[in-house]
Amino acid sequence: MRILLLLLALSATAAFASETLNDPAPDGIRKGGTLADETAPPPMPAVMTPAKKPARNYPEQPPTIPHTIRNYQVDKNFNQCLVCHSRQRSPDSGAPMVSITHYWTREHQPLAAVSPRRYFCQQCHVPQHNVEPVGGGNLYKNIDAIMEASLAE
Repeated sequence: MRILLLLLALSATAAFASETLNDPAPDGIRKGGTLADETAPPPMPAVMTPAKKPARNYPEQPPTIPHTIRNYQVDKNFNQCLVCHSRQRSPDSGAPMVSITHYWTREHQPLAAVSPRRYFCQQCHVPQHNVEPVGGGNLYKNIDAIMEASLAE
């Protein structure tokens, strides 16, 4: 009797899960379908590789990564970014050295290697992709634009 009840409960649960997964989903950034439907992902956008360094919008803004980092290994055992950007390798690679602040402790004491809190580059640095903005666009104005507007008034 217990087995029969268990089988009935399992079949009811499976039917409910199947119906729930096929309920229509709201359209968000990724349009259409239900939770159970497999939709094709959009194509990967191209990474923007500017000819010159882009201007930063505020002091201490982390620079963007001007090249693809697809398949880069950055984990607790190895950081592929430091193959080119470390203090020792940047003169040979021609890549800019990571900021000296990456070699400091929280108390601003110098270290021989990159600080563990600055080791995972993508916490702050990201590549830029050539895509249309999602939503209503960006209303951000840098300090130069704000100063020009206030002087014009």
